[in-house]
Amino acid sequence: MPIEPTSKIWHNGNLIPWDKAQLHVMSHVVHYGSSVFEGIRCYGQPQGAAVFRLPEHMQRLIDSGKIYRMTLPYSLDQLTSAVVELVEANGVAPCYIRPIALRGYGEVGVNPKNSPIEIYIANYPWGKYVPGDDGADVCISSWNRLAPNTMPSLAKAGANYMNSQLIRMEADINGYSEGIALDVNGYLSEGSGENLFIVRNGVVYTSPLANSVLSGITRDSVLTLARHLGIPVVEQSLPRELLYIADEVFFTGTAAEVTPIRSVDRITVADGKTGPITKQLADEFFGIANGLRPDRFGWLTPVNVNVEQTVTV
Repeated sequence: MPIEPTSKIWHNGNLIPWDKAQLHVMSHVVHYGSSVFEGIRCYGQPQGAAVFRLPEHMQRLIDSGKIYRMTLPYSLDQLTSAVVELVEANGVAPCYIRPIALRGYGEVGVNPKNSPIEIYIANYPWGKYVPGDDGADVCISSWNRLAPNTMPSLAKAGANYMNSQLIRMEADINGYSEGIALDVNGYLSEGSGENLFIVRNGVVYTSPLANSVLSGITRDSVLTLARHLGIPVVEQSLPRELLYIADEVFFTGTAAEVTPIRSVDRITVADGKTGPITKQLADEFFGIANGLRPDRFGWLTPVNVNVEQTVTV
C-alpha cells in the first residue's frame, strides 16, 4: 500500500524533513542489501497513544546489527527515546514505525567495514497488511525459507526479505493473500513476513526458532497471552499436512497483528470462520494494544499524541 508521508524523519540523532532523507546511489546498502530494520506499531488509546513493545523491538534491532557486525552508535535508551520523539513531533497516531540501520556511502566491495553505519526512523499511517476481511486465503510457497548457516534468520535483515518477496509475489500471482514457506527440511517455517500458529484439539502449536523463523515480537506476545489464559502451547517442528487438518490457523506479526487464515491451498480450515482460540487471543492482544484492557505485562510506551479516531478492539 502507498506510504503516506509525514513531516519528519529521525536521522542519526536529528529530526530532518521527510524529503531530505536520501541516500547516495553508491551507498553500500543499495548494492549489497546491508541493512537491518524493525517494524513497530503505535496504537491509539482512550486517552492518547502508546507504542507496542518498543524496547523489545529496538533491542532486536541492536541484536540484528550485532549478528552482521554492525555496532549501532546509539544505546537502547537513545533509540527508544528517538521513536517517542519522532512520533510526538509528527503527531501521527495510530501509526507504523520503521527504524532502519544501514551501511551508507563509503566503499564499494563486499567487505563493508569502511562504509558508515547510519540510522533512520520514520513513522506513518498504515492499516491492514494481509488481505482478507473474513480470514486470509494462503498457499504453501514453492520457495523455502533460508537454510541454517546461510543467512541468519534471527536477524531482521533487509537482504532476507528478497526471499520474502519471492514468496509474496508468487502467492499474489496465483490469487492468494500470502504464502507459507517450508524450511530446508520440509517443515513449516513462516509466512513472507509473519509467524505461523496452528490450533488443534485445544492446543496452540508454532514452529521453533530452529525452523528458520524470525523471533517475532508479536509471536512472543501471543505465546505469553496463551500461557496466561491457560491455553496449552507447544513449540515443535510441524509437518505441512497439519495445516489441512487444523481446527484453526493464524498469522502473527507487527504488520499482520493477529490474522486468521481461512484456507490453505484451497483447503478450508475447519468451517472457514475465525476459531474461538484465535478470537480469544486476538481480543486480548488488541485489548491491551488499544488500552482497553490492563497492560499487565508492561508492553506499552505512552506517547503524547492526540488520537481523533474512536478506539475499539
